[in-house]
Amino acid sequence: MKVLVTGATGFIGRCLVAELIDRGHTIRILSRKQQIGIETVVCNLGVDTIPVSALDSVDVVFHLAGVAHDMRGEASVEAIYRAVNVDATVRLASLSVQSSVKKFIYMSSVKAGGVALSGHCMSEEDQGEPEDIYGKTKREAELKLLEIMHCSSMQVSIVRPALVYGPAVKGNLRMMMSGVEKGWFPPLPEVNNRRSMIHLDDLVRALLLVVEDDRANGNIYIATDGQQHSSREIYEVMCQILNKPISSWNFPKFLFKVAASMNSRIRYKVDKLLGDECYTSGKLQSLGFRARRSLREMNESIY
Repeated sequence: MKVLVTGATGFIGRCLVAELIDRGHTIRILSRKQQIGIETVVCNLGVDTIPVSALDSVDVVFHLAGVAHDMRGEASVEAIYRAVNVDATVRLASLSVQSSVKKFIYMSSVKAGGVALSGHCMSEEDQGEPEDIYGKTKREAELKLLEIMHCSSMQVSIVRPALVYGPAVKGNLRMMMSGVEKGWFPPLPEVNNRRSMIHLDDLVRALLLVVEDDRANGNIYIATDGQQHSSREIYEVMCQILNKPISSWNFPKFLFKVAASMNSRIRYKVDKLLGDECYTSGKLQSLGFRARRSLREMNESIY
């Protein structure tokens, strides 16, 4: 099978490409820079025009590339999100149809489903209004891809991962890990919040399961490890990984509330840290998916 992967040099893409190669597939990647040892189409999504030749003889596209960094309050970046997350996605899918690609797998985000509700694990049916430009552009891309699917013979499947952890993790988990390692991250109180996560290896397995099962066509799947973790639990796991003592005292909850009252951006950060972000992957499990990795069993996997 000839496969095109975007975002192939990223945290998730590297693992997906390695697994595809192990399974004997022929790989081509779309990347901003030429990569050694793999067929590369050099293209900066959102800036460059995607060449039609990128889709020559391709059977399956895994579209992982996107803008994901939190830039709330910076209105000027909306054009960047839209150019990469929406316009480039539509262009790639349209070229895929023209090139007779059989399947298009889009990695979206749980953020496309709207704000997670406190005390409730959201499913694919709990579609709400995304809260930020990242979630909004991911949702817009999802809808446009489904429109393209209905007007063509190309199969489209969408995977919404929860918070992904694994070797060389980036983003908020990496920042939290660095803070624990350097001693500036506060020992979190136990607020019994619920957060869904998925190990990198399990997410790659989910992506491959979706491409292999025709029942996935036209469907959106939330990907989690099936467990819920409190922020305090995540903090303690990080301490164990780094061989740091788990503090006997907790940063008082009321101080987080005081900080959250200062301005909307701090409140957003506190809500992200201590709030619920719980999702269910029952729909993915109906395809036979079962997570094999667990945060509670991890030692070195985050770092």
